[in-house]
Amino acid sequence: MRRTPRIRRARQPRTRPQVVAHRGSSHDTAEHTLAAYVKALDEGAEALECDVRLTADGHLVCVHDRNLRRTASNAGIVSTMNLAELDELDFASWKSPWSDLDDEAPERDPEHGKVLTLRKLLTTVADYDRPVELAIETKHPTRYGGLVERRLVETLGDFGWDRAGSPARIMSFSLNAVNRVRKLAPELDVVILVDKAHHWPVLRPVIGDDWIVGPGIDELRDHPGLGKHLVKAGREIHVWTVNTADDLQICLDLGVTAVISDRPAHMLELLDG
Repeated sequence: MRRTPRIRRARQPRTRPQVVAHRGSSHDTAEHTLAAYVKALDEGAEALECDVRLTADGHLVCVHDRNLRRTASNAGIVSTMNLAELDELDFASWKSPWSDLDDEAPERDPEHGKVLTLRKLLTTVADYDRPVELAIETKHPTRYGGLVERRLVETLGDFGWDRAGSPARIMSFSLNAVNRVRKLAPELDVVILVDKAHHWPVLRPVIGDDWIVGPGIDELRDHPGLGKHLVKAGREIHVWTVNTADDLQICLDLGVTAVISDRPAHMLELLDG
């Protein structure tokens, strides 16, 4: 069956890629904490990237892994825990475990190391003194399936960000997840993430004509043909996770429109310095 072509959205012309803070300024600060995002904003990041998972009591929280072993030293599974339980955990200490013994370490606000809800992150962006965009990734597989996207669109709707002109775009490696977003909020920008170069020929005939494509930098580096095919297809490209000058140059050569980086300040210095 022939797909109905979708008209591509007009986007703000850019002379260089947008710099997106990957889980905040996560090279230096514990990922997905409010501290990491505040640091990224202070450094000048033009957009913030986050992963979202749904808690057992229906809250979207910014956590990458399904379990908490790496970031909170806890064996719990995010989807089986309530927000109140997550709120008791420390999501920051793993990044600098010896800071309590360092007399010169800056004093840390305990609130900045707690689990971060998506609503809190959206409020932070809404209240900031300059425009900031959001790149929100839904994680799959999950026991809640499409409820994740439904809650996400509902939450964006509370801010009036579920329609054209929204500062938010939704990303996923899951084709089903991106299709759900398009049904729930047809005017939102979406990004299909690609972690293997050989997935692109399979995805190309089944994704929307105006979907953004988000390949990993490793695949672009190891499989140069992927970038060439994306450019030839006229795709807008957002690349993760770009942390070095060499990797940034790959993106510049391809004309990508966004680079997602653990080091937003470094990327901005390379681009504008």
